[in-house]
Amino acid sequence: MGSLSIWHWIVVIAVVLLLFGRGKISDLMGDVAQGIKAFKKGMRDDETALDKPEPMKSIDHNAASSQATRSDVGSKAV
Repeated sequence: MGSLSIWHWIVVIAVVLLLFGRGKISDLMGDVAQGIKAFKKGMRDDETALDKPEPMKSIDHNAASSQATRSDVGSKAV
């Protein structure tokens, strides 16, 4: 009594098919499949981005200090 028999499931499936129709259910399943594929592609893209790190950016301190020195420091402008 507690579990549903095969006839209950057949009636439930028939009502669902009558309400939604065969076309809407197949469209819904196609949309779900496309969503899963897009999710997997996004996860794969994230993994490849993590495997390929960006090059380290460095600042050349010697070039900046040579430009900062001035020859007229300490002289009086007349």
